[in-house]
Amino acid sequence: MRRVAPTSAQSGCDGPRLEQESDENLALLIGKGDQAAFRTLMERHINMHISFAERMMGSREEAEDIVQDAFTKLWIHAEKFDPGRAKFSTWFYRIVMNRCLDKKRKKTPVSLPENFEIPDDRENPLESLATAQRQRQVLKALGEIPGRQRAAITMCYFEGITNREAAKILNLNIKALESLLCRGRKNLKSLLEGML
Repeated sequence: MRRVAPTSAQSGCDGPRLEQESDENLALLIGKGDQAAFRTLMERHINMHISFAERMMGSREEAEDIVQDAFTKLWIHAEKFDPGRAKFSTWFYRIVMNRCLDKKRKKTPVSLPENFEIPDDRENPLESLATAQRQRQVLKALGEIPGRQRAAITMCYFEGITNREAAKILNLNIKALESLLCRGRKNLKSLLEGML
């Protein structure tokens, strides 16, 4: 069933009531076309999912597009969410992760010139240069490891998601997740050593 997406101009008096609802109940209400529930759930989750997608993609703009697309799909297909099978956060992380992996597979890498540098406008650039360079190296290395390893490392080390929750999102058991993290760390270490 296709519904018209809610707009930010629409307002409801259900805000305070909905703030107390669980993510799972909000998702069920969205499946019934509740626009206030959609706004509440989106406001609750948008920043953390943009942050996750940005680490996966290496671009804020791409992350925002991916998360916007994921929320649009949530609005259209919310009735497919089954709270008996997964928590909303697990289910939605999987949607965002899959959109990132799909986009990464379709993306062709762009080579930057050897002497390419990003200007640093902070007050004390000498002290922050090493940190900024290391962050760029880590993001670059993250972008070069396989997608599922990148997703596992991003969730467990940057997003603060527990190993158990990340395993559910990736549809793995804990041992398989730990193995994926181990391979990802090993690949990152090798790539970062090559950059030094």
